[in-house]
Formats: sequence, C-alpha cells, structure tokens
Amino acid sequence: MTLKDKRRVIKSVKDRIRNKYNVSIAEIGGNDNIRTAILGVAMVANESRFVNSALSDIVEFVRKIPKLSLIDYTIETL
Repeated sequence: MTLKDKRRVIKSVKDRIRNKYNVSIAEIGGNDNIRTAILGVAMVANESRFVNSALSDIVEFVRKIPKLSLIDYTIETL
C-alpha cells in the first residue's frame, strides 16, 4: 500500500461517515504514515445524549470496516 492508496481509503471512510452521520471529520494526525491515521470527528446538538449515541455509532461503524483496525478512541462532550 502506498500513501496514495491510504489517502484514498481514508477519504472514502471520511465521506461515508460525513454523509451517514452529518458530522465534521478530518484527518488530524498520521498524515505521512502509511499505517496510521488519526481522525477527529465533531458534532453539535442540543442533547449530549444524542451526541454520545451518534459518536458511539460512528465508532461501531469504523470497527466494521474490513480494511481498518480501530486502535483507540476518546469521546468528549462539552
């Protein structure tokens, strides 16, 4: 796999998440590492329960993608 291949996979994942969950998402780390990508997801809503549920759904969505391995994640609400 090349960096170009990785970027294509990450772009596809970001687009799928953005479209399915209506969130902002960006690669915030690991840009030049062929084996690692760090994604940041942001969501704004009136109910923190809704945000937590949606972010948990996104985690499960990513876990089910065959080409990816979710190593760690953190959910923070304000």
